[in-house]
Amino acid sequence: MAVLVFVIAGRGTHHDSGVTIGTLGTAWPFLVALILGWALARAWRSPVRPWPTGTVVWLVTAAGGLTLRGLTGGGLSGAFPLVTVLALGGLMVGWRAVVVLWRRLRPARVA
Repeated sequence: MAVLVFVIAGRGTHHDSGVTIGTLGTAWPFLVALILGWALARAWRSPVRPWPTGTVVWLVTAAGGLTLRGLTGGGLSGAFPLVTVLALGGLMVGWRAVVVLWRRLRPARVA
C-alpha cells in the first residue's frame, strides 16, 4: 500500500493524477523490491515492528526499487532517489511507529 501511495502521490505532483498504466510502470520495480524486503525481513512474523521489520522492508524496497528502475531505463535524475528513500521511510516505518506508540499509550483493559 505504501508503494502505491508513494507512486500515485509522486505522479500526481507531476500532473499525472489518477491510477493509470503509467502508475504500474512506475510502481513495478518498487513492488518487486517490496516482496523481496518482506521475504528477507520475514515480515509476516512481526509486521508491525518498526525495527527491524519496517526498517529492513523500507531499505530493501527503496534500494531495490531504485536499482531496478535504473537498470530498466527509468529515470533517477535530480532529487528522485532522495525523495524516494525519505517518502518510503516515512510511509513504511512511520505507520509502524504510530501503531507501537498507540499500543503503549492506550489504557490497559480491565478484565
